[in-house]
Amino acid sequence: MRILLIEDDHVLGAAIRDYLLSAGHAADWMQRIDDARHALGGVPYELVVLDLGLPDGRGLDLLRELRTAGNAVPVIIATAQDQIAVRVEGLNAGADDYLVKPFDLAEMAARIAAVVRRYGGSPIPTLVAAGVAVDLAHRRVSVNGKPVGLTAREWAVLERLLARRGAIVTRSEIEDSLYAFGAEIESNAVEVYISRLRKKLGREFVHTNRGLGYQVQQ
Repeated sequence: MRILLIEDDHVLGAAIRDYLLSAGHAADWMQRIDDARHALGGVPYELVVLDLGLPDGRGLDLLRELRTAGNAVPVIIATAQDQIAVRVEGLNAGADDYLVKPFDLAEMAARIAAVVRRYGGSPIPTLVAAGVAVDLAHRRVSVNGKPVGLTAREWAVLERLLARRGAIVTRSEIEDSLYAFGAEIESNAVEVYISRLRKKLGREFVHTNRGLGYQVQQ
């Protein structure tokens, strides 16, 4: 999943970014609203983690800009401002969830998963297809009842496909979920991860639409 982190605290920002990367997400970290605005204009992010107090303005103003422009990207506010009035203002401005600092990174990961499930139309955290059961909340997968281990990158590809279950997901869309700004993209990376998923989950689980992309059936 491609995530935009907007956070000006260097220690916390680095910790969140590294945690997201270790979970297999592509994480772009911006510390100013202007930089975040530029990134949002060029990348189809799947989620934004947004601080409210930033050096060049209020995070809420950026959130309102997004919603006014019709951008429905899921947004989780992460801030030290814990007043009820501020929470209400954030949710009314279009935020999907609200985390108060300090928070546990595992809780943040659970909130991210819950928000993405809602946007993907799958409020139930376990999906079943072709004998494969995927527990999105706990990142567990089994084939015909037997547990299967996936790497972080394999999970990232699987989550991207399941978020658009039934639709064709292009190679570039999968690459967007794997690589942040400045990362070197291996030419055959997507094909490698799709091949690994097929070996672990069954060849029929991921269908290739030649010249178009990949698809997990409904």
